[in-house]
Amino acid sequence: MNHYTLWRSWGTSVGRKLIGDNMERDELIDMLRLAAGRHVIGHDALDMIEGVFQVSEMQVRDIMVPRSQMVVLERDVSPDEFLPVMNEHGYSRYPVISSDRDNVIGILLAKDLLRYFDRRQRERFVLKDTLREVVYIPESKRLNVLLADFRSKRNHMAIVMNEYGGVAGLVTIEDVLEQIVGEIQDEYDYDEDESMIRKVRDGHVVKAITPLDEFNSYFSSSLGHRDVETIGGVVSNAFGHLPDRGENIAVSGFLFKVLHSDSRRVNLLQVEHIDHNPPAVSKTE
Repeated sequence: MNHYTLWRSWGTSVGRKLIGDNMERDELIDMLRLAAGRHVIGHDALDMIEGVFQVSEMQVRDIMVPRSQMVVLERDVSPDEFLPVMNEHGYSRYPVISSDRDNVIGILLAKDLLRYFDRRQRERFVLKDTLREVVYIPESKRLNVLLADFRSKRNHMAIVMNEYGGVAGLVTIEDVLEQIVGEIQDEYDYDEDESMIRKVRDGHVVKAITPLDEFNSYFSSSLGHRDVETIGGVVSNAFGHLPDRGENIAVSGFLFKVLHSDSRRVNLLQVEHIDHNPPAVSKTE
């Protein structure tokens, strides 16, 4: 049976179910998986469709960056003082606080600092005049509703509030989209045709999917674990949980820093040789 016949047969079956209004969600997903298994639709398309269903059931609290892990800037600190923080983390948007994390007064876009570096405008630069309006949302907001709001209002970041009126965390449009399409490449990623391991000034940047034998060959090491095959698996196993971006851990003479992770996996690591083990797990603020 060719692909066209498979597609027509599968499409007719789905159409009948839908017209009859008797198709349950799980039944539809099972049919989609069957279609993918028969190469009628691609597995990437299947993953995205399942991601859409997942987003419709999830709430902001399920994916938000917790309050304690938010990278924030203080209103009363000059740009010269907080630029190192921005350079370290490489985000495009930062919440700005006035006294504590419960008092977010605006969102600073990294690109809006360009005026600060213009000699003619530097003396007139006032941080509070540069800030964008803060969007507040409850923890219980559903992700599909949030995504629609992001699109219609052209926002990319929202501050999440708990039931007591305090800041619970933050969420970005990228966080929501990654639930549908998986990892979104950012400034730390490099193309698929480049090597798994790249030398940088502060050590090496390593893709988490790097096979252990390739990692060990490059670093002349002997890392291993009977249940995993990649360096990302070794690091996740060492943490004992899915680590967030910025978390550090020392493993067998190496310091691993998570450069990128999503709700499903670790994606990118910074690796340094160390002579001694720092605290087993730490968070870079």
